[in-house]
Amino acid sequence: MNLDLTWRLLRGGGRKSLLGTWLTLGAVIVSTALLLFAVAANFAFAARGERGAWRNPVPVEEGPFKEGAVAVEAARFDFVGDQAITVVDLAALKAGAPAPPGMPRFPAPGEVWLSPALAELAERLPADQLAGRYPHPKGVLGDEALVHPGELVVVVGHEPDDPELTAARSDDWILGKGPARVASLAGTPSEDSEAYRALTLVASVLMVVPLLVFGGAAARLTVARRDQRLATLRLVGATPGQVVRMTVAEAVIVALAGALLGAAGYAAAAPLLARIPIAGGTWFVSDLFPHPLILAGVLVAVPLLVGLSAVVGLRRVVVSPLGVARRETPPAMRFVRVVALLAVLAVFPMLSRGSSVGIVAVAVGLAFLCLNVTGPWVVGLIGRVTARTARAPARLLAGRRLVDDPRAAWRTVSGVALTGFVAGFLGLLSPGLFADDEAPAQLRVSAPAAQAPEIAGQARDRLRAAGVTAEVKVTGESSDKVVVAALGSGADTATIDRARTALAGLVPGRTPTTADDDQRFGIQILADVRVGTIVVLSVSFLVAIASSGITAASSVLDRRQTYGLLRLAGTPLEVLDRARRAETLIPLTVMGGGAILVGVFCATPFMIGGMSTVGVITLAGCVVVGFAGVIGAGALSRPLLRSVTADPAPRPD
Repeated sequence: MNLDLTWRLLRGGGRKSLLGTWLTLGAVIVSTALLLFAVAANFAFAARGERGAWRNPVPVEEGPFKEGAVAVEAARFDFVGDQAITVVDLAALKAGAPAPPGMPRFPAPGEVWLSPALAELAERLPADQLAGRYPHPKGVLGDEALVHPGELVVVVGHEPDDPELTAARSDDWILGKGPARVASLAGTPSEDSEAYRALTLVASVLMVVPLLVFGGAAARLTVARRDQRLATLRLVGATPGQVVRMTVAEAVIVALAGALLGAAGYAAAAPLLARIPIAGGTWFVSDLFPHPLILAGVLVAVPLLVGLSAVVGLRRVVVSPLGVARRETPPAMRFVRVVALLAVLAVFPMLSRGSSVGIVAVAVGLAFLCLNVTGPWVVGLIGRVTARTARAPARLLAGRRLVDDPRAAWRTVSGVALTGFVAGFLGLLSPGLFADDEAPAQLRVSAPAAQAPEIAGQARDRLRAAGVTAEVKVTGESSDKVVVAALGSGADTATIDRARTALAGLVPGRTPTTADDDQRFGIQILADVRVGTIVVLSVSFLVAIASSGITAASSVLDRRQTYGLLRLAGTPLEVLDRARRAETLIPLTVMGGGAILVGVFCATPFMIGGMSTVGVITLAGCVVVGFAGVIGAGALSRPLLRSVTADPAPRPD
């Protein structure tokens, strides 16, 4: 009976009431699709880390009661142009050693296996720039061996006593881990993989919390229409349980349809999202699809969230249906909302860059939620100040509307305000660029001090045979010396790669590197932070502008009878439109600016140095885009305002 009545009310509310349902559906579609993206990003980085774990060897502890080693493994980086090559050196200690991922068997001594992208690059470049380092490849690695499509990886087989697997290596990131005797090729995710997962977790919180707020707000769109309708049913005899069941059924039906459409939209967009380059490459599309259980959880959680939010919004109807029918102003909210935000912000000065990423994510999430809880209270305060200082009808109407329903006004600007928090947090942390001193090109390779003069002589001979002009010298005061081959300021990328190829294997287990190579990971992670900032802000602004447009249109529908009566009383349409704009822009200016300051405050413990120029530009761009988006979204609902004021007749429901 309740479900049948709910369906009849949902279908029979009139064209404009159905428009409110469509707005709710659209909000849920956007929320679900972006929520899946935020969740899937974490699983995508986890999948990358697992696929690359085999290159991060874990030494085996051998003993009479422990598993013995089956192979020796070492990993390091090589370079070609501005790209890094992962070099994995392997040697079997026993027959039947397990095959590395992406290979049909364990590589025999002297065999070379290349990733598809590296094999293609080796064919395209002259042999003295790349192929000469890894001659006569035996085969091509499968996708299981790659962190991302297009990754450059080479696996080289050796004898266990080969110098590549017995020479000591330094601890820098280029020479990686090893050589190590391993019981399997399972390994563990690398440190850079864990760093990206930590950053992704924080970024997900910055995206998910606004999405949850937006999804919850979607359940309360056209709340005035539903409150009036359900209050009337209560007054004619409907029980509180019937009202709650009808509301939950209506919200869940719409939310479930929106969740399914949002999941379908995300699936269609996944191939495009896979083209976003992070950590040196794009993505396998399969990485961006969450586990079926996670997908099912999202499809269940979104309708439940919407249904719960709808029930929370029914407290006035269930308790006092007569008050709703008489349009009484609800009681003011309590200052405890602000106290909660201040309490959370007091925690941030205690945090530091060394804090656990989980603690940081929880703290940021709590700041987000408390900012959302505080918003309606501040909007109500803004409304009282606006009404008392009004000198024009439009401003007076705006102030009175803010006081009458601060929650609805907050829903219109909450998306951009919360995005202001994201912009303030990420803007302060947006990294600048490494200084480019344009120093002359030099290749350096470390060598044992006793062998350095001999190795320097070999370097001169190799470079001369390759036709590369260079000045070779030995520097350094420690036990290890550094052989430096100065190529001169006129050396181009091709010349540097020819010199790399000529010096390959000069010192077993060591890679000739330039100054740019030494800081390449730092450059890469800063570039990825900038890309991540753009992605998070793009998602946040998409949510914010969609939220603003949907709630602005919903607000017009909620108040269509009031607007119509004001028009009948002689209020010009332009005055109503100005009041509507002021009702949005006044709290947006205050709350948006306040949210940015809160975001900056929360980011202060984690910043390195002062705010960069990139951060200032990011913040300025966010302010401009945020205001422009809200103004544009509000302008789209102006024809709807004109339509509802032209026909103030009673509603069909």
